[in-house]
This record gives sequence, C-alpha cells and structure tokens, in this order.
Amino acid sequence: MIKLLALDLDGTLLDSRGKVPEANRRAIRAAEDAGVLVTIATGRRFRDARPVGIEMEFNAPLITHNGALLKYAESLETVSASLLAGDTVQEIIRVGKKFGGNALVSADPHGKGSMLYDRVPADNIPLQRYLEWSERLHGDEAEHAVIHVQDLHDALPDHEVIHISFSGQCEPMSRMLAFLENELGDSVKILPTIYPVLDFTLIDILPPDASKGTGVEKLAIINGLTAENVMVIGDNFNDLDMLEFAGTPVVMGNADAGLLERAEFFKTESNNHCGVAVAIERFILNQEK
Repeated sequence: MIKLLALDLDGTLLDSRGKVPEANRRAIRAAEDAGVLVTIATGRRFRDARPVGIEMEFNAPLITHNGALLKYAESLETVSASLLAGDTVQEIIRVGKKFGGNALVSADPHGKGSMLYDRVPADNIPLQRYLEWSERLHGDEAEHAVIHVQDLHDALPDHEVIHISFSGQCEPMSRMLAFLENELGDSVKILPTIYPVLDFTLIDILPPDASKGTGVEKLAIINGLTAENVMVIGDNFNDLDMLEFAGTPVVMGNADAGLLERAEFFKTESNNHCGVAVAIERFILNQEK
C-alpha cells in the first residue's frame, strides 16, 4: 500500500505557468485524508521551494537541494541536512573563480536558508534573471534570502554550506567541470545542466550523499516505510534515482523521452493536464497495483 508520495516540483506538480492546478490540489488533499504522507522532492533551494510547501500545507517535510535537506516548510524543523566540508567549499570557490564561474552559495540550512554571491557579470543574463526572480519571490525577506558579499572566500567560514552552483558559458564551464570532477572525486556530487543553444551551463555541487532518491529513502525509513510503500512522480533525469527507488514510479507525459521509454515506469498526463491528479486517482485513491 502506498503511504508516501514524493512529487517533483517544476514540470510536475506545477504547470507551465508555475502554478498548482486545482485538480492537483484536490487530489493531494484526498491522498493525505487517506493517510498518505505527501511532499515535494526538488532541486530547488529550500527557501525557493518553501512558498509552495506553505501554500500546499504538506503533511511531510520538503525534500530540497536534490535531497540534501529535509525540512518542514511551516515550522522550519530540520529533519536531515547534509553539508559540504569547509575546506571543500573553499576549494570549490577557488576553482570556480579560476575558470570564470559565477558562484551562488546556499547556506544556513537550519534557518530559512540564505544564498550568497559576490559577482554577477553583465553577460550572464540567466544568472541575473534568477537573482531578480529570487528577490521578487522573497519580497520583504529578500535582503536575508539573497546576500551580496564582497568576497565569498572571506564570508563563507561563518556559514554552513549545503549547495554551491556555478553558471557561465559552455566552454569554460566544461573545463571547470572536468577539473572539479578530477580534483574533488567522491567528496562531492556534481550535477551539470547544459544548454548548448543558449551557450549556458549550470553546475550544481552538493554533498556526496545528496540525491532525490536518497532523500526519499531517508523520509521513508524515518516513517518505518519501505520502497514498496513509496510512489514518486517526476519529469527529468534528476528524478531518475527516486524513480528507480520507488515501488510505484510515475513519469509525466511531458517527461524527457529517455524516461518515457523506460517500460518499468508508469506514465501519466502532462503537467498542463493535471498529470499528478490523474496518477493519484489511479494509484492511491483506487490503489492500482
């Protein structure tokens, strides 16, 4: 019987406008009323995912930073947090600057979380837009959520760091990625996202045990559940390990073709056609095996 449901956020729970469709909202309430723990498992930073968590009033902690942080949206109770070692953080920042990367550092996991940066070049338009979006999202709290510092090397010893990301043009980011993988090895998890058409690469650097699959498994164990009690829904390759863990893995109709081709994954409608609600109705409310 399914007792835990973990939902990817962007492209899954949210439609293409970034909203939760009403049908998804009703289905989640029905699942919770049936005794199921429901949450999101997202690559977003906790502070960026928290507004959705509060809006949805999930009855389980959010799985954020690709599984590195499990934390309740409303109470801010931290269930599990994986951190990057201090010397590793300094090495990551040093290498990033060497290759021209622009760092965003996620810190302070036991509070609401903060994001620190020290430079944003004029040609890194995606980074500028992300910072502007973050400041709008957090409103009156923006000055505590998004913090500009003079130098990250000097600022970071005062913070617990959970996640570092770099962005920049593809060619220098490719060289930085190869160097980081060689230098840091298994001491971190590195997740690159490459957009050749935009000449833009994003590199996420996380604690070595961080993944959505690990986060979902931790939450299951805490609640005395096994993989057979878990259902997950996702649309992209950072959802793959949680899809492979869950007893009931579901991919969205808008998912990457590589996921839709996997015969062992169930398929549902797209995020613009309330695929989450359709899957909840089929597998939880009707308990299809």
